[in-house]
Amino acid sequence: MVRPMKKILIVTTVGGFLPQFEMNDVKLLMEQGYEIHYASNFQNPVYQLDREALEAKGLKLHPIDIQKSPAKIGRNLKALFQLCTILREEDVSVVHCHNPMGGVLGRIAATCLPKHKRPYVIYTAHGFHFYRGAPFFNWMFFYPTERLLAGCTDCLITINHEDAQRAEKFSGNRLQMIRRIPGVGVDTGRFAARRGSRVRIREALGIGEDVFHILSVGELNRNKNQEAILRALALLGDPGIRYGICGKGYRRAYLEKLAAKLGIAGQVTFYGFRSDIPLMLQSADCFCFPSIREGLGIAALEAMAAGIPLITSDCRGTREYMEDGITGYVCRSGKPREYAALIQKMKENAGQAAAMSAACQKKAAGFDLSKTGRIMREIYGAMGSFDR
Repeated sequence: MVRPMKKILIVTTVGGFLPQFEMNDVKLLMEQGYEIHYASNFQNPVYQLDREALEAKGLKLHPIDIQKSPAKIGRNLKALFQLCTILREEDVSVVHCHNPMGGVLGRIAATCLPKHKRPYVIYTAHGFHFYRGAPFFNWMFFYPTERLLAGCTDCLITINHEDAQRAEKFSGNRLQMIRRIPGVGVDTGRFAARRGSRVRIREALGIGEDVFHILSVGELNRNKNQEAILRALALLGDPGIRYGICGKGYRRAYLEKLAAKLGIAGQVTFYGFRSDIPLMLQSADCFCFPSIREGLGIAALEAMAAGIPLITSDCRGTREYMEDGITGYVCRSGKPREYAALIQKMKENAGQAAAMSAACQKKAAGFDLSKTGRIMREIYGAMGSFDR
């Protein structure tokens, strides 16, 4: 008698999250013989989402009404009921949750099933919302929520040391495994520089060789804090500096108006979503990553893999890989005036670029896809001992 294929349900808040960050996990799971189901909100993808391509790979897609904000109670309650229905009707063996609300609803839904039907539950925390220096509300709401839900989790995965240390203090009858991975992994070979690519992409973008080109990649929102770099450019008043921003988000109109108001609109280009980030990075002299909060920061690691020196904020995620003065510069205050000074310093010390580039590539190697894949293979392999 042929044993039925085990099913895993991956839950995320944003529909494009899986194709952007989790396809290596999908590959590992398929190698282990799992049928993969994917539940998310596919209506407002921040990242590129091709549903037909995912289905062609064999994934079963389930649209749900999940929302990023916990304040949207009605929609999230509806999503919870939808998840319960999927788990029950598909007889899912494993649930792997991502993002804060995906982690909350996915774990609650798994707990709502009869005990003999409950799946194995994995939660990857891509950066707890409570961290050193986080707002008081985050500690009051997210911290007790995570501690409570740890009791509904079999395996908790973190992506930085601060979160890992905090997770070690969680407890629960089901929490058997806490692991830290070096992020979702970077395909360092894909981002390595190719001969002549810098010249070609700068010509295509209309950026002269005498221009100091800064690049940022990420969603246009408050947390990514592109505003700080715009204000820094205005303080510098140097027309020889250009700033390119790749990504989309609700703050684009605000940032465009701000650039015009600051008198730097001619120096700033909003490229929107780009599928050629490895090539775009080759156009840059410096990568700015001014995020207020990061679990790790995959965009910064991709820039490092491309050998681009960084200017970053001083946050939990960037502390995992930034070495001030070696891989770039760290802005301790997070204020535009300090960002301006560091941009000027980077521009004037072009002789350091080669040494910083090599240091960046060496550091990025520690976050390569192969290292994350090895740990995730072990984690998924441990599910083999789970049977219900």
